[in-house]
Amino acid sequence: MVTGPLVHRPRRLRRTPQMRRLVAATHLHAGNLIQPLFVGEGLAEPMPIPSMPGVVRHTRDTLRKAAVAAAYAGVGGVMIFGVPVPDRKDASGSQAWAEDGIAQQAIADIVAEVGDEVVIIGDVNLDEATEHGHVGVVGADGDVDNDATLELHARVAVAQAQAGAHMVAPSGMMDGQVAAIRRALDESNHTGTPILAYSAKYASAFYGPFREAVESSLGGGDRATHQQDPAGSVAEALREVRLDLAQDADAVMIKPALPYLDIIRAVRDEADVPVAAYQTSGEYAAIEAAAAHGWIDHGQAVQETLLAIRRAGADIVVTYWATAVANRLRP
Repeated sequence: MVTGPLVHRPRRLRRTPQMRRLVAATHLHAGNLIQPLFVGEGLAEPMPIPSMPGVVRHTRDTLRKAAVAAAYAGVGGVMIFGVPVPDRKDASGSQAWAEDGIAQQAIADIVAEVGDEVVIIGDVNLDEATEHGHVGVVGADGDVDNDATLELHARVAVAQAQAGAHMVAPSGMMDGQVAAIRRALDESNHTGTPILAYSAKYASAFYGPFREAVESSLGGGDRATHQQDPAGSVAEALREVRLDLAQDADAVMIKPALPYLDIIRAVRDEADVPVAAYQTSGEYAAIEAAAAHGWIDHGQAVQETLLAIRRAGADIVVTYWATAVANRLRP
């Protein structure tokens, strides 16, 4: 029961949609979204990914169309994940840097189709192309050999830049990967190619559908020796970010996004470069599944999660809904 006059009435600024829009502090912009796209070698038609309803592994032709759609919607960037046919995978993942590798062909296709209308980003990793599914060279002890892997990641980055990628994004969480890639890019006359470093990438359960999307050969293994421990400290994440910045990363990434909003906030407060967050395949699949059962409103849930990631401090959001959201944002 109110015993005296109310002095503070915050509801005044929430009374109408127009009022809420006027005072909103967090906004979604199509230009701050990145659309991940999968492309499979030798496909005659797009292959649906069962655990990611609405997402497909594209043919080269449908990938071009998807890139055009993203550019037309105003999406800021597209991130390309190439999936070689199984019999071209090997221990070193050589298709990841081969001139005729599916990722390089796909990047060149998109450059020819959309030019500079959208930022084309190459995923610098080997896991899609290795027969064992790990991100690099596997040593005799079964662990990824960090230093031997750096040279291969550098080759991948150079191959993608030569194919026309505007930006490269090393996601392997190898110590020293940014420095190795920066040096290789500079030595191959790609000094203008920026690096979006996956600086805080966690050993997460939310990657499951992605591994289906890229036909990962990882099997029962994991990446806990190089990806960050979910139980680790914020300080550990910040250390990784500082190391990448010292090696001349142009932007930094946190992955996954929603379970690590605290890390996004801490990195935003620390870093003097753009901060990106990757809304992972598992985050996507969870919302799609709940919405399909009628348990949540799909559109509201998507918007709310993206706003949360932006509010936490992400300048850029990688999301499988990028093109769809961008189309909804168009006036």
